[in-house]
Amino acid sequence: MKYLPIFLELSGRPCLVVGGGDVARRKVDRLLHSGAQVTVVAPQIDPALQSLNATGRIQHLDSDFQAAQLTDQALVIAATNDAAVNRAVAAAAQARNIPVNVADNPELCSFIMPSVIERDPVQIAISTGAASPVLARLLRARLETLIPSAYGRLADLMRDFREKVKARFADQHDRRRFWEEVLQGPIAEMLMAGQDKAALEALEQRLQDGTLSGPRGEVYLVGGGPGDPDLLTFRALRLMQQADVVLYDRLVPTQILELVRRDAERIYVGKARDKHTLPQDDINQLLVQLARAGKRVLRLKGGDPFIFGRGGEEIEDLTEAGVPFQVVPGITAAAGCASYAGIPLTHRDHAQSCIFVTGHMKDGDMDINWDALIQPRQTIVVYMGVQAVEVFCRELVARGMAETMPAALVQKGTTPQQRVYPGTLATLPGLVAEHDIRPPSLIIIGEVVRLHERLAWYKPVEADD
Repeated sequence: MKYLPIFLELSGRPCLVVGGGDVARRKVDRLLHSGAQVTVVAPQIDPALQSLNATGRIQHLDSDFQAAQLTDQALVIAATNDAAVNRAVAAAAQARNIPVNVADNPELCSFIMPSVIERDPVQIAISTGAASPVLARLLRARLETLIPSAYGRLADLMRDFREKVKARFADQHDRRRFWEEVLQGPIAEMLMAGQDKAALEALEQRLQDGTLSGPRGEVYLVGGGPGDPDLLTFRALRLMQQADVVLYDRLVPTQILELVRRDAERIYVGKARDKHTLPQDDINQLLVQLARAGKRVLRLKGGDPFIFGRGGEEIEDLTEAGVPFQVVPGITAAAGCASYAGIPLTHRDHAQSCIFVTGHMKDGDMDINWDALIQPRQTIVVYMGVQAVEVFCRELVARGMAETMPAALVQKGTTPQQRVYPGTLATLPGLVAEHDIRPPSLIIIGEVVRLHERLAWYKPVEADD
């Protein structure tokens, strides 16, 4: 290994940057972020550096580089577009044993600057040993998605309690076990969920108890989105990876279920119209039962749990039972399917409002405020409406909506199996029968459907006939 990874304390220490362009500005920004006192040497500096100089955040020396300027500097960076100047800076700094970095020239450097993931005070440095800065940036981008911003607050909490923990646990082994429990248990999870006050109180209580506690059960009510795994949120992925057991619906695709922790117990609780694997009340009670047994329970739903997902009913029972829970929103089917179909739900020229409605029928009828649906310049999105499409279209036309109103069916939206069937209120029922369209499907009604032919961008290979 050519380089030793270290973190250098620069707060309040003088650092010199030679150069006044965009590269120099980026180097200055990083030094200022670390608290360094920065001097910039260059005959001319860009507007951003001029602004920093005007506000006193940096000092500007309007001159060419001179070796005497290195006196008392803790660190030097050469970032000019003149190779000869950069070599002179490097030689002068190394002769004085001052760490020096030359932008885009690792051969002249005594140190290199890595890509950094910031979760202040947590820092993660990534380096390829100057072999490929592009690769380092790519690795950083991938790791950024795996490390929640709350890790910074978690580190702050640990710092604040460090001396208290030392006083409570004299043995180093006991301290390590304590912090492992905190970091892998409910206290850290509270902080990740934004429950900082509860985390602080739990940590105080844990210190007073001084004994290892049993596992605390919790329910994660997570929206799995419309189908494409790439549309999951970072938080959804994190909770899916740490759950002990998952209760999942019929609309959760296999590709998303595969992202759940491998050894998690899987319980199917899907519903298909009147065919329910488990009644809703039984699902609610099972969530309570599993959480009380100390399990981290993932309740995984398609779309968003609070939009026709009965998530509200489930957390009502959890609240009454005193079971802690988190709710993670997902991209609802209307947003996902419309976007992938090239049908904007609102558009300045076509629709200023949008309404979501469920197409479920009971005893052959729908309890719907039809007048609220038939409004000018409004888009209607019908969830779970395939079985009732004939009734739905007939009722809209009977109440005054033109049978030529554009409408579309989006089947298995956002997935490689996506199909879009554009038509009108008059032709939509026939399209369902002709193509044997089955759930999961979404109906979109309104003038915005006309834009599909021009704006459709998603061309799934499996949809090609």
